[in-house]
Amino acid sequence: MESSVLAELIQQQELKLLQTDLSAYPELIDELLAQDFEEIDHQGITRFRNDVINWLTRKDPGIHWAFKDFRIKVVSGDVVLAIYSLQKTDQPNAESGGSTRTSLWRYRNDQWKMVFHQASRKN
Repeated sequence: MESSVLAELIQQQELKLLQTDLSAYPELIDELLAQDFEEIDHQGITRFRNDVINWLTRKDPGIHWAFKDFRIKVVSGDVVLAIYSLQKTDQPNAESGGSTRTSLWRYRNDQWKMVFHQASRKN
């Protein structure tokens, strides 16, 4: 798959996680998150799949996010690293400055699923 097409696909997957009301569409969780998923949140705390699912299903679906400088690096034939900045669209000039994020996506059984995510708050 061409790199720009793959980058667009991964960005759309990231958007689905952030902007879909996953309490209304819980089937997307298994479609997007690997069973062995974990993350390091913006406070440096390791969170496992169930912790993240709880947050995803309770988040405000009205909040919209904007990506900045989204790019990918192909780690291997079936693993991609996504790197980007994220900002809530209603806070474009917020003092917090948003966050820098990285996600690892793995291709298995004809699907890309996120296996790892890390958020670092910008100051």
